[in-house]
Amino acid sequence: MRHYEIVFIVHPDQSEQVPAMIERYKGMVLAAEGKIHRLEDWGRRQLAYPIQKLHKAHYVLMNVECQSETLAEIEHAFKFNDAVLRHLTIKLDRAVTDASPMMKDEKAKNLLDSQQPAAEAEAAA
Repeated sequence: MRHYEIVFIVHPDQSEQVPAMIERYKGMVLAAEGKIHRLEDWGRRQLAYPIQKLHKAHYVLMNVECQSETLAEIEHAFKFNDAVLRHLTIKLDRAVTDASPMMKDEKAKNLLDSQQPAAEAEAAA
């Protein structure tokens, strides 16, 4: 399996749908026996240039380990989701698990860390 870094930008009017979108894309990776090494919700941020007359958008970063077929399926889903304005996928040599520079911003949320304590609490019960 290969390592990929995926960043996608969501229309600001669709920000409330971002958690469901993240779950759907995360489910695609996990269903294909892939792994998610880093998942960050950067929140609504200023765009470098206007896209479709918009100046702000919602950013999400995912570092995943999956097959190329799974990646093609995710990118296909991006193309047919009107809420996704742009996406970028980069192939990496190794898994990146440390926090991104954007995580220094107080708006960003590491979604994997927030889910691990809940999973540990369920396992202990």
